[in-house]
Amino acid sequence: MASLPTGALDGIRVLDFTWALAGPFATMQLADLGAEVVKVEYPGLTARQRGFGPYRDGVSTFFFSPNRGKKGICIDMRDPRGKDLVLRLADHVDVVAENFRPGTMARLGLDYPALRERNPRIVYASLSGFGQDGPYAQKPGVDAVAQAMGGTMSLNGETNGPPMRVGVSIGDMTGGLYLAIGILAALQARERIGEGQHLDVSLMESQIALCENAIVRYSAFGENLTRTGNAHPLVAPFSPLPTADGYLVVANVKEWEMFCALIDRDDLAFDERFLTNDVRVKNQEALIAELSKATVQRTTEEWIGILEPANVASLGRVNTIEDLFHDPHVAARQALVDVPMPDGLEGSLKLPNSPLRLSGTPTQVGTPMPGYGEHTDEILGGWLRVTDADRERLRSEGVIG
Repeated sequence: MASLPTGALDGIRVLDFTWALAGPFATMQLADLGAEVVKVEYPGLTARQRGFGPYRDGVSTFFFSPNRGKKGICIDMRDPRGKDLVLRLADHVDVVAENFRPGTMARLGLDYPALRERNPRIVYASLSGFGQDGPYAQKPGVDAVAQAMGGTMSLNGETNGPPMRVGVSIGDMTGGLYLAIGILAALQARERIGEGQHLDVSLMESQIALCENAIVRYSAFGENLTRTGNAHPLVAPFSPLPTADGYLVVANVKEWEMFCALIDRDDLAFDERFLTNDVRVKNQEALIAELSKATVQRTTEEWIGILEPANVASLGRVNTIEDLFHDPHVAARQALVDVPMPDGLEGSLKLPNSPLRLSGTPTQVGTPMPGYGEHTDEILGGWLRVTDADRERLRSEGVIG
C-alpha cells in the first residue's frame, strides 16, 4: 500500500502576500494542512511588515503566531525585475493570497487577470475589509471596524452598556477562516472544471454571516436584537455564575427541580418566575441573581463534582488563558504545542494546535515562522533556476532580500 502524503494539502503551493492578522491566519490554516506556503515580503525590514509587540528576543509575537510553518522570501514587487520574478513564481503555484486594499495588486500588475493569463489553474484569494466592489470597497478595514459594521459588536456587551468588541480578533480571524474555506472549495472545484478562479472575501460580510440568528429573527419578526450581556434570548440559565473561586457556566438545564435541589435552593423550583424555561428567559436578571447566591458558596470544582454526575445541565468552568496551560484535557489533546523560536534563538513558544484532527493526513504544527528572507535563495534557485550570481546581483541592488 502506498504511503499517505504528509498532509491533506501536500503538493499544494501557496504564494502568500498577506500581512497583519486576517490574511496570515488564513494561510496558516493551509500550512497546518500540509501546503507549502511561501510568504512574500519587501526587502528592507520594517516594524510594519513584521508585526507589533510585545517582542521576545527581538521577535514580534504578533507576527510569530499566524506565520508559523511557512517559508519566507523577500522581493520588491515595485521593481520591474521583482515583478517579473513574482509572475514567474505564480506559474509554479496553486494559490495566491493577498489582503491589500482593492486595486493594490492591479496597480502592481499582479492581479488575478494578469496571473490567470499565465496560469489558468491558479486560485487567487483576496481578503479585504469590504470586498472588491461596492460603496465601501476603498474603506480601510480592520478588526474593530469589521465587528462594528458587520453587526456583531451591536450584539456584544451588557444590556445597558455600550457596544463591545469581542476579546479576540474575531473580525480578522473569521474573515481568515472564510478565506481558507473558500480556497479549499476553489481547489476542489478546479479538479472538476479544470481551472482556477478568483475568491473575494470581506471582513464585514464574514461578521454578517455570524449574525445569522439575529438576522433571521429580524427578517421573520422585525426584532432588532441588541446586547443582552450573558443572557440567551431562548434559554435560561445559559450563562456564567460566580463561584467561590471563579465562574461556572450552567446551560441547558434538563431537570430544573433536581438542579434547584442540588444547589440547595428548592424554593426556586416553585417560584412562579422560574417554573418553565419561557418564564425564566423573561426573568433572567432575577434568576441569575438568585442562582448566584447559591453558586458563590462553593468552588467551581465542588459544583462540577455535585452537578455533573447528576447530568442535570451542561457545565463548564470559565478558563482563563493561564488555565488552558494547565488543563488536563488540553494537554491530553495536545491543543497547545511548542513551536521553536526562529533564527536559531533559544527556546520555544507554546501556540494553539490546529483543531482539525484528520486520521489519515494529520495536520502538522511545530515549525517556526520563517526568518526574514530565509528561503529566498531556495525558492528562486529551486523553482526558477535563478543562478547564484544573478541572485547576488539582485540582492545587492535591493530587488530581493
